[in-house]
Amino acid sequence: MSLWKKTAVVAVSALTALTASACGVATGSSGSSDAPKQTSVLELLASDLKGSLQKTIDATDKSDSVTLTMTGTAAGQKISMQGVLDLGDPVKAEMTMADPSDGPTTVRLIGTAFYVEVPAKDRSSMGGKRWLKMDMGSIGQQAGMDFSKQFEDIDPTKQVKTLLASEGVTVVGEETVNGARTVHYTVTTPVATQLAQVDAKLRDAVEKQFTAAGVKEVKVDLWVDEQYRPRRAATVMGAMGDVVVDYTDYGKAVTIETPPPAETTDFAEMLQGLKGTDN
Repeated sequence: MSLWKKTAVVAVSALTALTASACGVATGSSGSSDAPKQTSVLELLASDLKGSLQKTIDATDKSDSVTLTMTGTAAGQKISMQGVLDLGDPVKAEMTMADPSDGPTTVRLIGTAFYVEVPAKDRSSMGGKRWLKMDMGSIGQQAGMDFSKQFEDIDPTKQVKTLLASEGVTVVGEETVNGARTVHYTVTTPVATQLAQVDAKLRDAVEKQFTAAGVKEVKVDLWVDEQYRPRRAATVMGAMGDVVVDYTDYGKAVTIETPPPAETTDFAEMLQGLKGTDN
């Protein structure tokens, strides 16, 4: 496998890990739902977990887009990616991942379809096409699973909903993240709690992944600012990997377009062609 293809696999794995991290974890405190003054938001975030996280969902739902930076490990390799999310329907993402050998690799997510930009030097082997398409919806259908709901979970709103699905969330304290004052929440849950949040059609496959990797618990951390917006989300899934995502520039205009069909090679069709040559 060429280096750019390995990078593509890691990039897709990283985005997939991010979607999995949003599938499980929430709280038990209650408190006043009255809107506090700006100067007391951090205090309210620390004292009223349930109410504050709900306000965070409401505030983030109003955002059309967000810029993110992702670091961590996936597929056994370190990852470092930057990009933007279009929080419309369907959710869209464009991420750029550094590769010291082949230069930056760009990955676009449009609904359930991944588009990986092919390095210029490798395009001749791909019929001159610039993009390689992997339709996770079709792959899931062939495997008897539905990936569509899982890939909706990469936006920061779903990260907050993750916290609202688990017991035992605690407040670590006030911290500054990228210049923004925030309150840090954390929770560690057993795999069973995570699996309960996964779509039923995906649950068996996800459970097998956790079991194969020896993962018994998942740790999730979230940092929320004074505007009730997630500023950082971190997930540790044992040997499966760990991901830290920083969110900035909420509402900044972004344009993420589906690559033209004339510049795209379909991964499934490419595999069928390879199978044909083997017969």
